[in-house]
Amino acid sequence: MTIASGHDLAGPRPSRRRSTALPADPGLDEKALEIHRRLCPVYGCPIPYFHSLDPLSELVSSLLSHRTRNADSGRAFKALRARYPDWAAMLAAPVSEVEVAIAGVTWPELKAPRIQAILRAVAERQGALSLDFLKHMDVDAARAWLEAIPGVGPKTSAAVLSFSVLRMPALPVDSHHHRVAQRTGLIGPKVDVGPSHPILRAQLPADWSAQDLYDNHEILMLHGQAVCHHRGPACGSCVLLDLCPTGQARQDRSSAA
Repeated sequence: MTIASGHDLAGPRPSRRRSTALPADPGLDEKALEIHRRLCPVYGCPIPYFHSLDPLSELVSSLLSHRTRNADSGRAFKALRARYPDWAAMLAAPVSEVEVAIAGVTWPELKAPRIQAILRAVAERQGALSLDFLKHMDVDAARAWLEAIPGVGPKTSAAVLSFSVLRMPALPVDSHHHRVAQRTGLIGPKVDVGPSHPILRAQLPADWSAQDLYDNHEILMLHGQAVCHHRGPACGSCVLLDLCPTGQARQDRSSAA
């Protein structure tokens, strides 16, 4: 994997219950399932979780990853872990010191004070610097709690619940996932990353497990990185070509030329 998620944009909160999600579109629901069925053998479902962090550490990791390569955000996370015995110590440190520690990420001068502010908000709202209590909440309530903190949007809230040891059924959408969904027509051309979360979640079965939703995110993300590139997508070798109006249009233009 090369690029992590894009900016965490504010947007409607997704729901795992069909009754509170957006109205179902049977055609798009079936297309979403067919895309999942085709990509799973290509990328090897079930996909192992890439790490097992506590939810507060996952929050820090996700905030570091915005518009940053995974290798760079991973090094910054390890640097914080090595420098500070716990997140309380990092929160108490001078912001300039934290900025130096995470210098390898994109916009460290913005991320250092933002991460400290978000951790401070967690401590003030919860009375402790921990997110372990989220395991006692349902997905909607947990995401609402997280997204009430300024600077935490739908991608980060879903990542905390899905990627951490909580292993809750939430669907993150990063820039690669979003691009594949947009080009295949699962979402409209003007739907941004944040607002795409409830739409894409509503297209998948309400009873899907955390592993199912994690797989769905990972296979669309991996497909965006390996085939459906931002520039020059490899449409001719894409297993989704017959489902993808964008790819078909590109192929038609290429043939005409």
